Amino acid sequence: MNYPQSRWLSTLILIVGQASGLPIGPAGGSSYRGPGGSPVIVIGFVGGFVHYNDSVHQEVQLATRLRGDHPSGVEVKVFENHSGRQAYQEIMRFLDSDHDGKLSAEEKRNARIVVYGHSWGASETVRLARSLQKESIPVLLTIQVDSVSKPGADDKLIPSNVAQAVNYYQLDGFLHGQRQIVAADPLRTQILGNFQLDYKTNHVNCDGYPWFARTFMRPHIEIESDPKVWNEVESLIRSKLPPASVSSTYKQSY
Repeated sequence: MNYPQSRWLSTLILIVGQASGLPIGPAGGSSYRGPGGSPVIVIGFVGGFVHYNDSVHQEVQLATRLRGDHPSGVEVKVFENHSGRQAYQEIMRFLDSDHDGKLSAEEKRNARIVVYGHSWGASETVRLARSLQKESIPVLLTIQVDSVSKPGADDKLIPSNVAQAVNYYQLDGFLHGQRQIVAADPLRTQILGNFQLDYKTNHVNCDGYPWFARTFMRPHIEIESDPKVWNEVESLIRSKLPPASVSSTYKQSY
């Protein structure tokens, strides 16, 4: 399946699920705030040695837009990819709606979590989902963009607490991403697709990146800078959020 066709397929899945009023994905449910009032939580991970607030990177820009459109009801945080433990602790804090320092079974059930990342950040996305699985905490959606496995990490097998997962990758450069993600339990996790991008002739502006990145890993940062990819990532994330309280600033790629 080529990339344009699979994009339309994932869009159709979202439209049909929303129009029917049914959960999107076999392990889904309402994408909005849970009965206990817990917020929708969106966690992003930057790749490599990128700082969490480096606005050159699409992961950071996306979080800024989401925060602007959702001043309440949604918690959006970006972390460096070595700060997975900190991200986990933030999620625990957000889910603790009665502030008693521990999570009840109901607070866990009410969790509405989306996690996305690029490169090592995409690998950390899966690791965080796996940590949440150990606490029986569901995840609505994981998004991996050119996922590069950390040493000892498995960024291919998506744990069964994840309702939906999607993977974008390229194979053109010295550094490239995971080709295929699979569900540990296909009855509980819907893989929206493994979508390959090609930057041999379709170059993307990477202004603002260090010279060595543009020279030695250009396709890896082109997919990180590609507006087509990130418009689709943003659309998927927004499908899990309540209606924006202000006019949306992003443009669909469809």
